[in-house]
Amino acid sequence: MVKRFAKDSDITPAYGSRTMDHPIPKYRLPDGEMPAQTAYQLIHDELMLDGNARLNLATFVTTWMEPEAEKLMAETFDKNMIDKDEYPQTAEIETRCVNMLSRLFNANPEEKPVGVSAIGSSEAVMLAGMALKWRWRKRRQNKGLSTEKPNLVMGRNVQVVWEKFCRYWEVEPRYIPMQDDRYTLTADEVLAMVDENSIGVVAVLGTTFTGEFDPVKEIHDALVAHNQHSGLQVPIHVDAASGGFVAPFLQPDLHWDFRLPNVVSINTSGHKYGLVYPGVGWALWRGEEHLPDDLVFHVNYLGGDMPTFTLNFSRPGNQIVGQYYNLLRLGREGYTRIMSNLRDTALWLSGEMAKTGPFSLLSDGSAIPVFAVRLKKAKSYSVFDVSERLRIRGWQVPAYTLPENAGGIAVLRLVIREGFSRDMAGLLLQDIKNVIAELEAAPPATQKSADQRFHHN
Repeated sequence: MVKRFAKDSDITPAYGSRTMDHPIPKYRLPDGEMPAQTAYQLIHDELMLDGNARLNLATFVTTWMEPEAEKLMAETFDKNMIDKDEYPQTAEIETRCVNMLSRLFNANPEEKPVGVSAIGSSEAVMLAGMALKWRWRKRRQNKGLSTEKPNLVMGRNVQVVWEKFCRYWEVEPRYIPMQDDRYTLTADEVLAMVDENSIGVVAVLGTTFTGEFDPVKEIHDALVAHNQHSGLQVPIHVDAASGGFVAPFLQPDLHWDFRLPNVVSINTSGHKYGLVYPGVGWALWRGEEHLPDDLVFHVNYLGGDMPTFTLNFSRPGNQIVGQYYNLLRLGREGYTRIMSNLRDTALWLSGEMAKTGPFSLLSDGSAIPVFAVRLKKAKSYSVFDVSERLRIRGWQVPAYTLPENAGGIAVLRLVIREGFSRDMAGLLLQDIKNVIAELEAAPPATQKSADQRFHHN
């Protein structure tokens, strides 16, 4: 009987491969090639050190989509969103999404609402902020007034991107601090801050700190009256990154959107409760007049005139396709059902945590499916210790201190997203109870403090 020698590739297991018997270079380009399977396995194994995205209650970002959506997005990774002349149907899908969202936010078609897609709400915020500044500057120039020292009025509950906008575009941020028992804006505080140099007021629909809504209509009505009395034209931008895909379905009668005439622009995140993998965001204006023409570029690119208003250029079109899939697949009924389920899970979990000994609620998840808790009184452990012990079990539940004037308050914040079931909430609750029992029985030698806190996002 003739025996043949098998090739190494026939008998050598992947983990015994000769390309894996020594460390790979990590900060320089390797000298040679390696098999595709080996490269995949090396990277795959490293990524196991990351946290489990499904157990991450820190992030607002979508971590689960349907297989059909994933398939569509995989098929469109290679489509460059900026090449609208080369990919006209992808551009048409973007236009459809803008129209659907404008109507969802109750824009008046007679005002000719406009909008753009963005990498996420961070880029959308930059675009909306630029439009506010450009329009303020034009009004001032038309009256022969100084265009120096523009300012933007907002609460300390805004996301850090607003601080970035102010720094990058040389706008003075006028922050309204939080208070120990109040974590959103009030109309009186807003009116005390605005003046002739205010390019606008930012109201947040779903703060990242507690999940609460700023009282947009109350602020709007007070500001409209103030503008009429003072002769100012200070508009409102609503940062609906977190709440834009929640409020229309759970609180359809809540007036926060383009039904309020002084709300001139809105941003929202498709990759948060829009249920799309990162990153996609949307910036919308109630009418063409609120997006200055000199911010829109007309580029002769790849054979066609391409109007564009972005900070980025090339980017894949698959997130836009993923957003369109969700809008078609779910419709109002589907989004309402999903958001209702998430809210019910958040309310159940927040209520159970409130019954669990040391915790009191700052918010309960009734606005968006996000809530925050604090310790009722000083303990021999902190929320940072609770967060650290939960991380050992695989859960990522961020602990952090609140901003200015409320910085002495340390909280745990929990974001309930699609893919987090009531059963998973029950498992998390039991682990929280176990952690509290451990900390009560054997307090840590040194409390963890804000120096070790997780960043919120």
